[in-house]
Amino acid sequence: MVKVDEKGRVTVPSKFAAALKESVAGQMVVAKSPDGCLSLYPLPVWEQFEADMRAWPFEMDGWRRLYIGSATDVELDGSSRVNIPPELRKWAGLEREVKFMGVGAYFELWDHARYDEREAQMLAGLRPETLQKAVIR
Repeated sequence: MVKVDEKGRVTVPSKFAAALKESVAGQMVVAKSPDGCLSLYPLPVWEQFEADMRAWPFEMDGWRRLYIGSATDVELDGSSRVNIPPELRKWAGLEREVKFMGVGAYFELWDHARYDEREAQMLAGLRPETLQKAVIR
């Protein structure tokens, strides 16, 4: 868990920050996620996602707007922080405690309480059949 500072910056955990500085020179894009959090994409990942979105059918315009319309370029500063725009922080409820999660090729920034609530709801439901059959080796 990380905290939002008084200037709206979030510190990227060190296990991710060094790799982001090296691989993408700290260049990232933050955007709304339909899950109620913010998604933080390394620039090349965002560029590919944006290109894919442009090929979506017309019926997907609202989703395209959600992502592209909220997308904001951000950069890691010398202290491994990213400045999250106020309107995006407000939308995702990021006021103080933030859960910073790596989820494959990008990251999610969750309000800590909101994430805990969503996780509890998921765990209270049925486990998908795919997970019931999964064997961890």
